[in-house]
This record gives sequence, structure tokens and C-alpha cells, in this order.
Amino acid sequence: MNPLKRTAPALLAIAALVTAAACSADVRTAQPAPGRGTTETSVHPRATDDPSPAATGGAGQARAAGASLRRLQAQPLRITDITPMGEKTEKIGVGSPIIVTFDRNVKNKAAVETVLQVQAEKPVEGAWRWVSDRQVVYRTRTYWKPHQKVLFSARLSQIAGNQGVKDVSRRFAIGTANVSVVDTKKHVMKVRRDGKTVKTIPISAGRGGLVRNGVDVYLTTSGVHLTMGKKPVETMTSAWMGVTDPKDPLYYKLEIPWAVRISSSGEYVHQSAGAYQFLGRSNQSHGCVRATPAGARWFYGIAQRGDVVTVTGTKRKLDWRNGWSYWQLTWTQWKKGSALPNGVPTPTPTPSAPQDEMS
Repeated sequence: MNPLKRTAPALLAIAALVTAAACSADVRTAQPAPGRGTTETSVHPRATDDPSPAATGGAGQARAAGASLRRLQAQPLRITDITPMGEKTEKIGVGSPIIVTFDRNVKNKAAVETVLQVQAEKPVEGAWRWVSDRQVVYRTRTYWKPHQKVLFSARLSQIAGNQGVKDVSRRFAIGTANVSVVDTKKHVMKVRRDGKTVKTIPISAGRGGLVRNGVDVYLTTSGVHLTMGKKPVETMTSAWMGVTDPKDPLYYKLEIPWAVRISSSGEYVHQSAGAYQFLGRSNQSHGCVRATPAGARWFYGIAQRGDVVTVTGTKRKLDWRNGWSYWQLTWTQWKKGSALPNGVPTPTPTPSAPQDEMS
């Protein structure tokens, strides 16, 4: 089964981004799903001791709570999730991030960054950015070179006090360089593969006109999106804007073919549900990029997670925290999220394959 069809969206869409969704996806599919960036990772559960005094009872409540907390803190730091999946499961796009989630908040982020290594067959500069206390993301300065392997290694046993945990690694396969540009003013999407324009698809983008909290949620967001997943049929409803009554004139519930997600807030490239006369001529959607049946099916067929889809021509800017929209930050801005000076790790020798291969 194609992993793009079964993997939940990445973590980073905050609640405001979901409620101000630009497209028509069922809000249930737009919600972030912590810890489900991949189905391959061995999940190491945290301790379930309840440190509250009420859980112990009697005169030893405080002592028991303190001991429980110390046991929790003494456990080694582990990785619970790595996105994307390994080379045997999927090929990924040239914009792909590496997203690493830990089983608890990381206090010494610099020490952790130092033991995280990324080595590509065709090297390009990259850096880590902490997007939360337990999640760190690796982004390259420029897009990955296509058709190569990239090895991620986490030598967690080298962290002081963490010697008991196994090191892990995963090898990724970078596929074809799929880079698309959606021009919302000319109403076309041009797709380049490995530098060559191979398809021009008539589209219809967000029409605008519905303002919520000062944001026109019917506008497609302009900026550098990455494909996050896809479904052959996606249920899209008006629930994302709070409309659930079928009698409401704004209500809808549609089964949409060939849906490729490009944000956490509900934007997709998908087949238009009729109204083909507007494709290539005007913007009529709720924020998604509607395409012809043939164009949408073709795009769905080539889509890899991490492919680049740049949208231009609208007044609504894509937030870098909305899905995998990390390319919205400049390289200087990106590196400021690292715990290391200038975002650059100290040089390390070429690693051998760690013992616990998560691939």
C-alpha cells in the first residue's frame, strides 16, 4: 500500500489554523495527529506512574510522589516517531523535512542536536529547528538533490546519562524532483519533473469572500507548500467553518477524487467536483486547488510526500507552522530555531550503521 494513502498529517498545525481552514476537507482529517508521522517506528511508552499524592494515600504520599517523579526522570530519552518512512516503504520529494519526535520534553536540546546526524549521497547544507519541546525538524538550505539516499542517525547513547538506550537510524530515498507552481491569476498549475516542465493543468483556486477573524478563509494561501499525503477519495464538508446543518446555504458534504493534501488546514490539489467550465478561467473553490479529472488523477499518481507546490497570486500568506510549510522561513530564520550556535552541528566522522535500524 502506498504510504501516502495511510499516513496521518504531521503535527504542526495549531488550532487557529485548523479553524481558519482555507479548503473544504472534513475537519477530522485536518486535525494534527501526534505521534503518527510513520507506522514503522517502535514506540517506547513513557512511565505511567501517577506522581500525584492522591494516587498513593497515607503518610507516604509526598515521598511516593517524589520517588515516582525521579523514576520518570531517570528513564533514558527515546524517539517515538520519525517522519518520513524508510527507503523500502516510500520515495520522498526534494522538499522533505526530517521530523523527529521524542517521548518527553527535551531539556538539553543542544546535546540532542549534536548526536543527530544527516548524511546524503549528494550533500547539501541543512539544520535542525525545534518546533516544540519534544519535536525537532531538519530542513535543508536548498532542496535535496533527487534520486539519492539519505541516512539519518540518532546516537542517543552518547548523551550524558542516556547510555542505556539504543542508537537508531533510518535511510530515506529521495525520488523525482516534482516541483509545481500554481498561478492563481492565470489559473494554471505547471509541473516540473527533474527540471523539465511536463504538464500544464487548468485549475481553479480559492474565490475569497468569507472573512473569519480578519482572515479570508476562502483564499488559497500563497507560499511554498509541501505535499503531506493523498487519498483516492476524500470527504470534504463545511464543518471546518462550523456549518453542520444541511439546511444552511453554506453547507456541503462531498466525496472528492484524487486529493493530495498540501497543508494541515485543509488545502488540497484535487479533482474539481463539476463546474469544469471555470477551470483555467476563474477562481471558484473554497481554498483548494481544483483541477481537471485527467490532470488531478495524473498529479495524484506522481505525488510523493515532500513534493514542492508553490502557490502564487493571492493576498493570504501561508503560515510556516501550517503543515510542512517550513520553506516559508528564510534560511537565516530557520537556523534561529536551532539550539546550536548558528544552527550548525560540530563535524562528526562518517557513522557506521547503528544497532537499532528503524527502516
